Amino acid sequence: MDHSKQPEVDSQIDYDAAIRYWTGVEPTVDGVLGGFGERTSVPKADVVGSMSFIRKLKSRFSCEPGKIKYGLDFGAGIGRVTRDFLNKVCDKVDLLEPVEPFVYQMRKELAPLVQAGKIGDIYEIPMQDWIPQEHGKYYLLWCQWCCGHLPDDAFLVWLDRCKDALQEDGLLVVKENNVIGDEDVYDPEDSSKTRTDENFRALFAKAGWKLIATDLQKGVPKELYPIRMYALKK
Repeated sequence: MDHSKQPEVDSQIDYDAAIRYWTGVEPTVDGVLGGFGERTSVPKADVVGSMSFIRKLKSRFSCEPGKIKYGLDFGAGIGRVTRDFLNKVCDKVDLLEPVEPFVYQMRKELAPLVQAGKIGDIYEIPMQDWIPQEHGKYYLLWCQWCCGHLPDDAFLVWLDRCKDALQEDGLLVVKENNVIGDEDVYDPEDSSKTRTDENFRALFAKAGWKLIATDLQKGVPKELYPIRMYALKK
């Protein structure tokens, strides 16, 4: 990777521009998935892939005795990942989402889970502003399709905060697109970047995380970037 080009890509990321873009997106599954909604294979394949990945890892992370299996859904959108997946592997899920129309829709989508006691706090803030309120609270941290809005330096800060938030034997999963090539690529449409697999691994190592497993998402259209899941322990 040509690391000399990294600051150039990162300097183009604009948090406010990203919020403006996503605020204008329809708060539906089709909207948050960029047109790959319920009429495509993506939502179902995504959930099946995530569930299979976690099941393969279930003997490799655990909840501390007497603690609730708390999950945290970063960049939660309208709550699809929590509704269809995270609530089935966690006792209770907190969500983080800064886009106001998405949060409004999320509260409607997740109302049955709120009534069932499966939803904790909803943080209406961006990832870079998140500071853990409680040391060692979470059994599973799940970050999907949102860390491209953080430049590398901010991503490293976020990774450090995740360490503080995670239980001793808990798990952080990052599920993101990978660039095919050797350089991260900036997307001016939503002011984010797509990282290479090499850069993800380098950043995880730099932040002191152990990469214990990784897998590619199957069953999605070939025109999409490869989608990779990274399982990390502190």
